[in-house]
Amino acid sequence: MLDKASKEIPTTFGTKSQIMMSLEKMVEESDIIHDTIRSVDMDESVFGIAHSELIAKEDMQQLFEHEELGIAVIHTYIRYMYDTLMRGTELCNRFNFIAASRINTTFITKNPTSVMNELVDRFMVAGDNTTPSLYFLPFNSGNGGHWVLVAMDLSRLMVYYLDSLPGNWSKYPSMKKTVDAAILKFRSKKNYRNRKDITWVRVQYFDEYKSYSRAHLDEMKDELCQFIIDHRII
Repeated sequence: MLDKASKEIPTTFGTKSQIMMSLEKMVEESDIIHDTIRSVDMDESVFGIAHSELIAKEDMQQLFEHEELGIAVIHTYIRYMYDTLMRGTELCNRFNFIAASRINTTFITKNPTSVMNELVDRFMVAGDNTTPSLYFLPFNSGNGGHWVLVAMDLSRLMVYYLDSLPGNWSKYPSMKKTVDAAILKFRSKKNYRNRKDITWVRVQYFDEYKSYSRAHLDEMKDELCQFIIDHRII
């Protein structure tokens, strides 16, 4: 479905697509350009806790100018993926998202126990975790705002780590320690046996892509632009 949607949107490498230019014009003609904000409702099914994500002018600028993305843009894209690919299907039992605004380096530094408990609470919301499922956490490293992706399989005691930069999870020891502690505490609360240690695996890319080009990123941005237009967020 995602591939089909991306092919229906005209994308020209190195230029802005028609759909992005349409959204950019809508932004310029709206009051958001004068520091007004919009909100995107995130119901409990998306992140395990209901909240509203605030979208401001700078968030739209990140999207249009291919700048480093903030939490608001990433969360809105997750909402798009959830609505398009998961809502009302069995995929809701296989994939879960964790809000990056609640689990990041800044919060871990201030209060690691609180962050660990936030993770445990998110795990508990989904109920039965004995079947294979993945929890996706977009994690802000605090190193110039660099993002990594952590995918946790609670039933298999596996954690998959994706980072566009060289190295592995040892660059972020507090993150690994917090994730490991949360998984073990959750399993203890559920009275699951821990027959082995938690295994971390670095994933460099998904099978269908050996690398991620600007064209791939433009396709994803166009999908998000279309979602924003369809839901009249601006």
